[in-house]
This record gives sequence, C-alpha cells and structure tokens, in this order.
Amino acid sequence: MTIVVFVGPTLPPEDIAACGDIICLPPVAQGDIYRAAQRRPRGIGIIDGYFSGVPSVWHKEIVWAISRGVPVFGSASMGALRAAELHAFGMRGVGRIFEAFRDGELEDDDEVAVVHGPAELGHVQVSEAMVNIRATLARAEAVGILSKSSRSALEAFGKSMFFPHRSWEALLEGAVELGVAEPQQVALRAWLTEGRVDQKRADALEMLAAMRDGAYESNETQSKHNFEWTQLWDEFVRRFETGDQNPGASSAQRILEELRLEGPKAYANVEAMALLRKIAESGTGPTAASQAPEDLQTTLTEIRATLGLFRRADLDRWMARNDLDTAALERLAAGETSFKRLRDGAKAWLEPYILDELRITGSYERLAVRARRKADVLAASFAGTAGAPSGSRALALRLWYFEQRLQLALPDDVEDFARRLGFADAVDFDAALLREQSYLDAERTDQIA
Repeated sequence: MTIVVFVGPTLPPEDIAACGDIICLPPVAQGDIYRAAQRRPRGIGIIDGYFSGVPSVWHKEIVWAISRGVPVFGSASMGALRAAELHAFGMRGVGRIFEAFRDGELEDDDEVAVVHGPAELGHVQVSEAMVNIRATLARAEAVGILSKSSRSALEAFGKSMFFPHRSWEALLEGAVELGVAEPQQVALRAWLTEGRVDQKRADALEMLAAMRDGAYESNETQSKHNFEWTQLWDEFVRRFETGDQNPGASSAQRILEELRLEGPKAYANVEAMALLRKIAESGTGPTAASQAPEDLQTTLTEIRATLGLFRRADLDRWMARNDLDTAALERLAAGETSFKRLRDGAKAWLEPYILDELRITGSYERLAVRARRKADVLAASFAGTAGAPSGSRALALRLWYFEQRLQLALPDDVEDFARRLGFADAVDFDAALLREQSYLDAERTDQIA
C-alpha cells in the first residue's frame, strides 16, 4: 500500500518526491476522496483543494473513508480547513494553520485561498495566502523589521484585500498610504527576499513527514462515530459509480473526447498507431478494395484543399518539390483512399486500441484526470445536460475553437472535419465544444487552492 496526497500550488514536485512512496494527485475536488479510498491506500493526505469552479470535497466522503479504515490527514490549505471541521470525526490535522482554525483563531476560507495556474503549468501560484502574510509579518516584527503598529496595519490591509489581489508588491505599495515609516518599508522589502515565511509549505511538509513516519497508525485517526448511510450519500455514490456527471457518456468516451478536442494532428497520430495495433494483433493487413475513379478524385481534391493547392500551377510545383509524377500522385491518392476506408470502417472497434495507445504513450492518465474533472464541473452546473448549441451560438463556438484554440481557419465542411476527428457528426462536435467552453469558463471563475 502507498500514500495518496492531493496537492497543487503549495508544494513543488521535488519536495514531494523527497518524502518517499507517495502518489501525487491534483488539488482535491468532490468525489476524489471517495475514489482514492477505494484503492485502500495506507493513508490519504489533503493539502490543496478547489473552493470554486469545481465542487469542493465533501465532508461526508472524508468521514466515509475514515470509517473504512483509511486514515485521512489534512494541512496547509483545504486540508487544514477540513481537518479543523472533522477532527472530532477522526480526521488528523497537522500544522499551525490547522491548529489556528481548530482553536477558532482563524475562521475564513480566504485565509488559505490563492489563485493559481492549471496543472499543465505546474499550478504556478499568482497570489499570496493570508496565512503566509500573517506569519511573515509576525516574524518581521519579532526580528525588529516592523513595529507592532506597522505590523498590525499591514496585516489589516492584507486582510481587507480580495484574496486574488493579495501579493507582497500590493502590500508594500499600500504601506505608504498606511503611514508605515519609510525606513521600515525599505527594510521590509529587502528582508522579504530571505525572511518571507511560507507557513502553508511548512505545514504541508510536516504532514508528509508524519504520514511517512507512520502517524497513520495512531488511534487518533480512527473513526469516532458510526457512518450513517443517508439518501444524499446514496445519490452521491450512484453519481460517481455510474458516471452520471455527464449523462450518456462512459469514462472511455469522455477520455476520447478530450483527445479529439486536442485537434486533428493529435487525434490522427493516435488513431494511426491504434490501427497498426489492431493489424499487428490480427496478424494480417486490411483487404484491398477496388476504387472507383470518383473516389480517387475526391481524395485528391481533399489533399489539395488540405495543402492549399487550389491552382493547377500550385499542384504542379508541389509535385515537383515532392518528387511525384502523375502515376505516383495517383498511387498516393489510392493509398490515402484505402486508409480512409480502413479508418472509417474501424470506428466500431477502434476505441480500445486508441485507449491502449494513450496508455503506452503516457497520455491516458492526463486525459482521464481532465475528463473526470470536467464531468464533475458540468454536473455541478448542469452544463452536461445542455445538449448541442445551434445557430449563432454554434458558429461562435466553432470560431472560438478553430481560430483561438487550434489557430486554424474555420473549415468549409465542419461535418467532414468532425467525422475525421471521430465525432458522430457536426451536432456531436458542437455539443463537445459547448461542454469544453462551459468547463473552461467555470475553471476561470477562480482557480484557487
């Protein structure tokens, strides 16, 4: 058994790697503890979690995990909040931030909230947590950088700011209007380079050390009440077991949708390798079929449109650059036609081979995590049941996807484009675009942990 930890901006990967056999997962959201506990890990640690945009981790799923004999720890951020709320039920809190919330010294969620970037950018943090500001200002007073009145004024000013706007630069700029003496301002700015306190990081490392050293064996982590199976819990379990967060879509279908939305190049590369996998497994290649002249002409027209060879002179120059004569061009078109037929005929059975290719290349887990997160967000906002857009809304989504997402011109035949990406038709494609934009809009609302 191993340890599972949900972490984002609080700790960089190298800090976690130094703590031993730990599986790191993105900031926790609703359903994640339920899923993790089913793996029967040695312990679950919560550091970071989502407060908005994504449904927050539910208290009852934490209590359920503890009732199943899986110790759950919390510190630093969302973990400290949940541990303070659930320590009476057996959740193990670690660190000064947890203690402050448990003892009533701190009460507001915004004390630990920060704005951060997406997982693809390493959850880079772009604001400062109030708990870190408090700890840093307290140290600055203790070492004589700030007077007590200046520390109090700066602390109150930091608390008054909306949490996404909190930063040391903003705090220092406000020091002038607050009347903090200029020598103290200069000294504080210089001292922050080495003196800044990252209390969230310190608490998170303390929790990891406790888990690594076997604190999960303590009686403190045992459930202190009998778990009650309620109607709400029954609905929660049903939703996460059946995948109803995105009605009508299986887990595999959601993963494939993520791949398709990455664009034609990404999808075509995986699809081609999946076809090879199928051929290698069967031990035989596809049976060649006779091709009508109109099929070859259609394929040639598509090749010219893809490469922008609209004039005969453009085609001739391209053929010369690619060492093709007329016979070789016809052979190329015939081969492409055969490949298209194989690809189109493979749709019914290709899915498992595409998923295997994603596993081998290391892309499966990334796409699965994003698909599951999207499903949870859409379930919370009911966007997953919105269906397909039409009219101007569909056009706006297409323009956004092609021009902003793919940096391509809107194709003349969106239906053909959608089918080549593996969608059933343009309506299916438009519905996927709506889900994607709804998800991104929710994520931008606040990426906080």
